[in-house]
Amino acid sequence: MCDKFENYRTAFNKLFYRVAKLRFGISIKAKRNGLKHNNNHIERYNQDIKDRIKTMRNFGSDEGAEYFLNLKHIIHNFVNPHMQINGKTPAEAAGIDLKLGRKKLLKLIKYRAKTKMTIR
Repeated sequence: MCDKFENYRTAFNKLFYRVAKLRFGISIKAKRNGLKHNNNHIERYNQDIKDRIKTMRNFGSDEGAEYFLNLKHIIHNFVNPHMQINGKTPAEAAGIDLKLGRKKLLKLIKYRAKTKMTIR
């Protein structure tokens, strides 16, 4: 499923035409128009990334981009509460309780340093 950006159709047809069917031209108001799914969440996530890249000018390297996106995922899943899951983080909603309390990011960094845990 994608919006009306033509490059999506071109890339999809080049890579996935044998394994899936593309629903092209889905309106942003898809749910209001009776469709079950829409792409608002991923569009919002992409906009957050674009806004951050503009501020940073660029990542400097592929490694810098990888570090940034990994940190963004960690913050999304372990630090920031989400309204749709009643103020919990996705990790908490999934039953992962690291007992971080306040200052979650700092405590997560300390926890990582103490346990040598790999987060991907």
